[in-house]
Amino acid sequence: MEIFKWLDNISLVSTYDILDFRRSEKAFYLNLKIIFVDNSLLQVREYVDPNHRKYSFHWQTPAGELLSRWDNAPHFPELLTFPHHHHLASGEAIESHNISFDEVMTVIQQQLLGQ
Repeated sequence: MEIFKWLDNISLVSTYDILDFRRSEKAFYLNLKIIFVDNSLLQVREYVDPNHRKYSFHWQTPAGELLSRWDNAPHFPELLTFPHHHHLASGEAIESHNISFDEVMTVIQQQLLGQ
């Protein structure tokens, strides 16, 4: 899986724990805890099967303050990209898209490396 290529990127990831990983012929469920070199934490939860995808990528400071969260929980029906949305550190939820783990990691990498 492409997800695991990021975990071995030692310039970005300090440690990680695979809390749960289940894979069948047509589906997978993944729950990860990733600690980055700045000690921020990304909680990854993703379930994918041929007809459904449920995800949450929750990035927070070492003190537990939200930096960003991308998910598709159906609780912002007024957004044009419903159910996909992005929670900002300010608490605001904005439009997003069906974001991938690779895209989230690219955003985090850019932030951590100051790009």
